[in-house]
Amino acid sequence: MPLSVFFAPISLASLAPEEGFSSAQMGASLRVHEEDSFPSLEGDDRPDLALIGIKDGRRSIGNSGCSEGPDAMRTYFYHLFQGDLKLNMVDLGNILPGETERDTDVAVTTVVEELLLAGIVPILVGGGQEFTFSQYAGYEKTERKVEIAVIDPRFDLDQEQTQDAPLNSKTFLNHIILHTPDFLFNLNSLAHQTYFVSKQALEMYDKLYFNVMRLGLIAQNIEHAEPIIRSADMVSFDMSAIRYSEAPGTAHATPNGLFGDEACRLCRYAGMSDRLSSIGFYEFNPSLDQRGQSAHLLAQMIWYFIDGFYARKNDFPLIPKSSYIIYRTTLENDEYELVFVKSKKSDRWWMQVPYFGSRSVNERYHLVPCRYEDYQEAVSGEMPDLWWKTHQKLL
Repeated sequence: MPLSVFFAPISLASLAPEEGFSSAQMGASLRVHEEDSFPSLEGDDRPDLALIGIKDGRRSIGNSGCSEGPDAMRTYFYHLFQGDLKLNMVDLGNILPGETERDTDVAVTTVVEELLLAGIVPILVGGGQEFTFSQYAGYEKTERKVEIAVIDPRFDLDQEQTQDAPLNSKTFLNHIILHTPDFLFNLNSLAHQTYFVSKQALEMYDKLYFNVMRLGLIAQNIEHAEPIIRSADMVSFDMSAIRYSEAPGTAHATPNGLFGDEACRLCRYAGMSDRLSSIGFYEFNPSLDQRGQSAHLLAQMIWYFIDGFYARKNDFPLIPKSSYIIYRTTLENDEYELVFVKSKKSDRWWMQVPYFGSRSVNERYHLVPCRYEDYQEAVSGEMPDLWWKTHQKLL
């Protein structure tokens, strides 16, 4: 079944200014799915990136109207200039609501799956954040463990929920965690606000060795978030993670949150990650927006993701070895030798966490993105928390 059957075309003319797009603007640079013209995804025409709208907000709790987010974002995105980017990107149009919510899930999962297998990075925009689960399900046929980064002021899970409970924007994490077959390796939550998260939820994350980074830590030094995002295969960005004054276009915006430039910087981190292969932006509701402020910010966030994508250093996996510096240190009790790797090309750091048990000779250790501060901590004789959590997941 061709992917075109899942998409409704968009009208480029309705988005263009009277004089048309400049040759340097996004609207003139993307190959767009217009009526009877679906972009090729194969051979020499295979794009690097694919923009996908999701026009279904039926399960977004309290945020009716988020289904209209994709086209509102395009109004601003298409007018941005591409700068020095050598853009190879398509806009596949919008996935319309299916007869049931499950039909839309299947469409999103199928599209993500096919694009991943083709080596194309999907950029999902619109709908409720429950489509994070559909995005995740698209990885099942890749036959590898998946790491997720969720940027959200809350943990969208119900601790009383069973796997059979309805999927919606407030319970999608339960469905990811309980999904069978289980191909989830790690779940990272960033920019959460502690007064929105229960103590029980934090304890559950700790027991499962998931990583969390609250908003305050990101505000102190946003660079601390870079290794966590770099470790992820996919990112889910809830627009309510951004403070109301910067992005009012969502029903769940609050006085505190990320600043607009911080949101853009996190998106650029995601784009620069050699490992990341999909990103989703959810919960934008243009009916609550003011003067297009949220739509404009979302367009810029996507621009920064694309800018990061074309600035990738391709220094993961760590080949050739001559491009890296190896550092070794032993903890005070000599229980483990910790090995750190620094890229000469990007100055980024990784930790080697050894596998235990029966593994092939080609899988002797797992590489974990980290910071220079983690190396300093190990040199001082302390076990980095990130190393220990990864070690527990590999047992």
